[in-house]
Formats: sequence, structure tokens, C-alpha cells
Amino acid sequence: MATQRAWQRMLSGRRLDLLDPSPLDIEIEDIAHGLAFVARWNGQTTGEHPYSVAEHSLLVEAIFAHRNRDIAPRWRLAALLHDAPEYVLGDMISPVKAAIGPQYRDLDARLTAAVHLRFGLPAELPRAIRAEIKRADRISARVEASAIAGFTRAEADRLFGKADINEIDVKIRPPGECRAAFLARFRALIDAIAA
Repeated sequence: MATQRAWQRMLSGRRLDLLDPSPLDIEIEDIAHGLAFVARWNGQTTGEHPYSVAEHSLLVEAIFAHRNRDIAPRWRLAALLHDAPEYVLGDMISPVKAAIGPQYRDLDARLTAAVHLRFGLPAELPRAIRAEIKRADRISARVEASAIAGFTRAEADRLFGKADINEIDVKIRPPGECRAAFLARFRALIDAIAA
């Protein structure tokens, strides 16, 4: 029986094996491009452009940094890359991920580990860091839900918890602008780590 193809060709020319990803086949430009074109909320958001996973990632990193002011830049990088596997997996709403079950979680975990290793992070983040990134992610989801995804404040509070940060601006930019912003933030964090 022939083995099914499990790799995807990236715009960089890399061939990423989705089932057994190598950190050597991961490029930040591919991640930024893919995330800038993947819509959050299954595209069910207001605005002229879809709200992208890249834009969401920038917001999560900003919330994470706000909540953890003295955190090392490497953990801010981890927050920026928290949804990086979605550049090849796409974004699925949480109920669908749960329905797919452990197969999705395993695939996501392998891709996450490869991304982390590629950019100098531990394959698995410390539990406290993961928890803080998850908190920032939930705050972002809460704010996005009522700002651009059609949820009432009460619905968003019930589903995602109350946001404890005021005045969060949810940006919706064209994919090219969002990709550039994501890459600029990535490079700034890499520079800060190297300093």
C-alpha cells in the first residue's frame, strides 16, 4: 500500500511534512503569509477584510505583554507564535477541534514543537507560560467576539470570561499589511532576544 503524501509545498520552496514536521522546513515568511490569509471566526466578522489569525496573534502578544510587563522577550515570541500551526492547518473553532479530538491535538502539538525549536524556544513551553498565553488568548477571543464577531457583551462574557483589560483596539487590515506587521513584530522580538 502506497503512503499518502503528507507534505505541503510552501511559497519559500520548503516542503513541510505535516505529520512529521522538521524545524528546518519552517520559515517565518511562510508562517506570516499563511496566518495573514487565514480567517478567524470562520470569516464571520465585520469589516472589509477577514480578521486574520496573524492579526489575532499580534493582539494576543500585546495582551500577554501588558499582563506580564517584565516577561522575557522569548516568551513574548512564544505568545506571537501561539497559533503558528494554523498557517498550514487553518483555524477551526474550538467545538470543531474538540469533535475531531486527539488526532487534531497531536498534529497541532507536533507542528508547535517544530515551530518552537526553529525559533529557539523549548519544544514544550513551561506550564506557567502556556497558562498566561492561554489567558491572553481568551481575553483576545472575548474582545474579538463582541467587537467584530457579532456576539453581545453578555454572550462573550459567558463564553470567554470577562476581559480585565480596557480599551483594546481590534484591527482589521488587508492581508499584506497584516503579514508585514506580523513579520516586523517577529523581527523586533528576535532582536530583543539577541540583545
